[in-house]
Amino acid sequence: MSKKGLIMAGVGVLTAGAAILSFVVWLMFSRNPETPAGYVGYVTQSAWFGEAEFVGLQTGPTSPGRGWLLKAINVSVTPYTYTEPFGGPAAVLSKDRLMIQFEVHVTWRVRPDRVREFVERFAYGDSSSPDKLVADAYKNFIREPLRSFAREEVQKLHSMAIADAITGIGERVFERLTTMTRDTPFDVMKIVVGNIQFPESVAQAVAAKMAAQQLLEQQQTEVDIAKKQAEIRIAEATGIAEAMRIINERLTQAYLQHEAIEAQKAMVGSPNHSTVYIPVGPMGVPLVGTFPADRSVPGPQPAPPPPPPPPPAAAEGAAAVQP
Repeated sequence: MSKKGLIMAGVGVLTAGAAILSFVVWLMFSRNPETPAGYVGYVTQSAWFGEAEFVGLQTGPTSPGRGWLLKAINVSVTPYTYTEPFGGPAAVLSKDRLMIQFEVHVTWRVRPDRVREFVERFAYGDSSSPDKLVADAYKNFIREPLRSFAREEVQKLHSMAIADAITGIGERVFERLTTMTRDTPFDVMKIVVGNIQFPESVAQAVAAKMAAQQLLEQQQTEVDIAKKQAEIRIAEATGIAEAMRIINERLTQAYLQHEAIEAQKAMVGSPNHSTVYIPVGPMGVPLVGTFPADRSVPGPQPAPPPPPPPPPAAAEGAAAVQP
C-alpha cells in the first residue's frame, strides 16, 4: 500500500472513531425528559459553559424527544388540600376574650399556563420532587397570609357567634386570599373553616342552654296540645247543647204522650209481655195499698182520732176554792 493510501486509511479510521466518540458522547449527555399526566414540564437546555436556557412547557403525558442536555422540572397542576390547625398555643382569642380552637382547610393548585412564572419566581428547593416543590412554595407564599386572614376574621366575633358564622368566615378568608393571589401562579379554589372547639366551660354552658331550649319547646308543645284538646271539648259540649236545645224544642207533651201510647200498643201485642195498670194520684204518684177484690165489702176504715187530753190538775183545784 502506498504512503498516500496509508494516510487516507488513517484519516478514515480517525473520522470513524471521532464519529463513534461523538455519538457516544451525545448519547451520554442527551436527554428525553418525560412529563406524566397531571403535570406541566418546565423544559430547559443546559450548557457546558454558560447558563441553561428555557426551551418551553410541555403538558403531560408527553416528552420532547431526545435532545442535547435537556432537562424538565415537572410541576403538579392538580389540586392540593392543606390543613392549618389553630389549636393549643395557636388558638385564637375571640372578641369576648375566649380562646377558640379551629381548623382551616385550603384547596389550591398551580395555574397550568403560569408554570414558567412559578418555577422562576416561587419554586425553591429540591426540584426533583414535584410534591415537595409545591409544598415549599405554599409554605413560603400562602400559608402565613392564610393564617393571618383566618385569625383576624375570628377575632372580630364573639365566641357564641363563631359557630353560626363558620361559612361566612370561610368566604371572607377566601375572598381576601384570592385577591392577594389574583396575579400569581397560585389558584386558590376553596377555603373551609371547621372543627370549632370552645373552652370546656363554654361547651357546658352551651349544652345546658340547648337542653333548656329543648325543654321549653317540649313544654310549649304540651301547652299547644292542651289548648287543642280544650277546643275539642268546647266544640263537643257546644254540639251537645245545640242538640239538646233542638230536642227540647221538638219533644212537646203531646208528642211524648203519643210516643208512650205507641210504645204501650207495641208491648201489648208482644206474646212475652204482661201489662200491669197502676192507679196514680193527681200528681202522677202511684197509689199504694191493699184493696179488696169484692166491691161490696168495705175496705179498711181509717183509725179514729185520739181522745182529747184531760184538763190540768191546777185548773181543777182553782175551781174548787171558789164559793
